Amino acid sequence: MDELNPATSVAALLRRRVRENREEQAVAHVAHLDGPDGVSSWTYGRLDEEARAVAARLRRRTSPGDRVLLLYPVGLPFVAAFIGCLYAGVIAVPAPEPGQYSQQRRRLRAIATDADVRTVLTDSSGYETVRAWRAEDGLDHLHVMATDVADQDSGVLEAGDAVETDHGTVVLLQYTSGSTGDAKGVMITNGNMLHNGAAYLRGMGQQSGYRSGGWLPLYHDMGLSAQLLPALMAGGTCYLMQPMTFVRRPHLWLRMIDTFGIQVSHAPNFAYDLCQRKITDEQVAGLDLSRWEYAGNGSEPVQASVLTAFAKRFADQGFQETSFGPSYGMAETVVYVSGVSNRRPVVRSVDAELLEQGEFAPARLGRPARNLVGCGPAEDYEVRVVDPVTRRTMPPDGLGEIWLRGPSVSPGYWRRKEASRTTFDAALADGDGGWLRTGDLGIVVDGDIFVSGRIKDLLIVRGRNLYPHDIEHELRTQHPELGQVGAAFGVSPSEAEPGDEHVVVVHEVRGRDADLLQALGKAMKLTVAREFGTDSTVVLLRPGSVLRTTSGKVRRGEMRRRYLAGELAPLWQG
Repeated sequence: MDELNPATSVAALLRRRVRENREEQAVAHVAHLDGPDGVSSWTYGRLDEEARAVAARLRRRTSPGDRVLLLYPVGLPFVAAFIGCLYAGVIAVPAPEPGQYSQQRRRLRAIATDADVRTVLTDSSGYETVRAWRAEDGLDHLHVMATDVADQDSGVLEAGDAVETDHGTVVLLQYTSGSTGDAKGVMITNGNMLHNGAAYLRGMGQQSGYRSGGWLPLYHDMGLSAQLLPALMAGGTCYLMQPMTFVRRPHLWLRMIDTFGIQVSHAPNFAYDLCQRKITDEQVAGLDLSRWEYAGNGSEPVQASVLTAFAKRFADQGFQETSFGPSYGMAETVVYVSGVSNRRPVVRSVDAELLEQGEFAPARLGRPARNLVGCGPAEDYEVRVVDPVTRRTMPPDGLGEIWLRGPSVSPGYWRRKEASRTTFDAALADGDGGWLRTGDLGIVVDGDIFVSGRIKDLLIVRGRNLYPHDIEHELRTQHPELGQVGAAFGVSPSEAEPGDEHVVVVHEVRGRDADLLQALGKAMKLTVAREFGTDSTVVLLRPGSVLRTTSGKVRRGEMRRRYLAGELAPLWQG
């Protein structure tokens, strides 16, 4: 799909697709599959009309380059709003709707503040909730619009009124940080998005007019820039399903793939595991998955055992193991770095102890092993595996931090010059600069990227990103009796194949009364569940037990190691 790159902008490319495919289906929302009223769809012509209506309303209230917050459930109104932002020349800032947890609301406020937004777009179903959040957080300067409700005074943007932008124009801020006080928006330009879309389509082996679909949220980089936009940029069709529909009834995702002949659908590793464990024989009776050409697996570590179990479980339904597409990507590169279609997953069994020491060596009989899955070649990037301390390129068998360079790489974080310089303009020891530091540890073997772990402390719990410092801060805020030193980290069910993580909190506390410690520990667990929506294990320790560096930083990795090795002396654990 190299024809994506010559376009002057994403908006110009989409307008071209409208001219070519006006009566063809562009996007559909699947509410249910039990009757004809369960699917709502728009042609390219209708999508263009809806997007122009949004753009006309934006032109009345905004100027090109303004940031506009998009707070929508998965559905057609989001698609119209996002493309409307492209037409109006404003910068779209997709984010989750105000949730029930205070941590989610604080993060949303941090995004709105950091991006300096003045306008919020939502739909009629979320309008009152967004207005309530605005009032509760003292954000009265925000103007909230429900774009699926007609505005008689706005009209429709005429073709000649669309704001023209070029490859260097920022069109999207993709927020990745979970810190309530340090939210950072990745700036995505037209050029980034066009180049990444073309690279992604080549990697999947897809042609014009393909069918994409899934349940990924559209504020997420994989939902927006892998599930939705490439399909529209290629003149295809995207089918959308609510994430909670999948969580409650995972078989409906597979039924949707069969019903609409979807060729490309992505999900995190936990989703494939959930399907093979929870879906019954009765639910997949008559299911045909033979047309599913690319089952992307990304956003969290890919487990070889899950790939094997899923392929075996649904082989009778026509699923081919060669359809799996383990992939690697990040918001800093729009979404796609590597991934390849039409091959069996490449799995390397390596010595676990040597891996911890930075060496990629084959597993040996009688020694602990860990399976790593290849994520394909990064054909549109320059790739280096670098010692994160010395910044020297690692030898062929050495693990290091993955560094990238290429046209998909973002110019940096929104209004964060120092953070942008550190992350997006890193230099090797020999002075070669302009590299993106991914924060991921890995290696390139026979062209494939293998990711072994994360330098960052990010926790991934059932597809959600949780951050240790948020958890630690919230616990100390709500439980003043705690000391100032604690550490949160993730523990995987299987150390041989790290995957979905369980949250563990170790924290210093004064006092030895058993009843008080038990009450405090249970209250902390309740706080984590209430504020972050996940179960946890809490370990209370004597003062001085949580290790710190000489500069005062908590040594989370070492505390995790000691917890797993049983080297801690808990006052209470539960």
